[in-house]
Amino acid sequence: MRAISQTRLGGPGVLTEIELARPAPGPTEILVRVHAAGINPVDWKTRAAGVFLGEPPFVLGWDVSGVVEAVGLGVTLFAPGDEVFGMPHFPRQAGAYAEYVAAPARQFARKPAGLDHVHAAGLPLAGLTAWQALVDRADVRPGQRVLIHAAAGGVGHLAVQIAKARGAYVIGTARAGKHELLRGLGADELIDYTAADFAEVLDPVDVVLDTVGGDYGPRSLAVLRTGGVLVSLTSPGEQDLAPQAARRGVRAGFLLVEPDRAGLMELAALVEAGRLRVLVDTALPLAQAATVHELGESGRTTGKIILTVA
Repeated sequence: MRAISQTRLGGPGVLTEIELARPAPGPTEILVRVHAAGINPVDWKTRAAGVFLGEPPFVLGWDVSGVVEAVGLGVTLFAPGDEVFGMPHFPRQAGAYAEYVAAPARQFARKPAGLDHVHAAGLPLAGLTAWQALVDRADVRPGQRVLIHAAAGGVGHLAVQIAKARGAYVIGTARAGKHELLRGLGADELIDYTAADFAEVLDPVDVVLDTVGGDYGPRSLAVLRTGGVLVSLTSPGEQDLAPQAARRGVRAGFLLVEPDRAGLMELAALVEAGRLRVLVDTALPLAQAATVHELGESGRTTGKIILTVA
């Protein structure tokens, strides 16, 4: 099978198309013919610095949408021909930048019928991150005020919709040019971070989702009302916010997304109910993996970037 691999850490140019043996599904695993693979910041961080996977060679990618080709011993959830999507093995190697992926059946869910593979491939990692942060960690409830930083990004635009579906009043930070799009996704209030300091203009909120890092974490603590929660996606070092948060009567901590079949099914249900849309900025063929990494690292995309495979 075709796959994208690398033999050294470095810039996008280290990504090379190679031939690998097609994997076989083990017990409780399925073999998925990959139709599309989503791109996430962790991909280019791993390419450049070996985050999670260490030294190459390895095959990047965790977001998968495709068709079940074969099933291993004991699999009862799926059969060949089923359309599935998932984020298998994260943060261990899944190898989504390839024509086939073998992984545990229970780390996949059925692809929503109304969602094509390109859009479905943009949903697992970003969608599960938003779901686990807002629902599992923050327990967002109707009427709460939720602040989402970088609201037009891969995680952000999904988080806006998930928070809205939970009945929250949703506030996002984004450039002015993206405000109309975000209002269409359900955002109630938007702040242009290039023109105003959210910490100075915002009334207290119940939940903050920080996808930016740096000083956004400490500054966000100041806008949380007593009992509020900040969830950081940027660095385990953000755990250092916990003592500061405790002194303010709020909570803060880092979240690393996990494979989650139940979460995938919740996301699929929102898609099928018309309450969740995946925005795709760019979709390019597998051979152009280096190009999509360059695009992703530019930080100027809206929504998701996808590699088309099958």
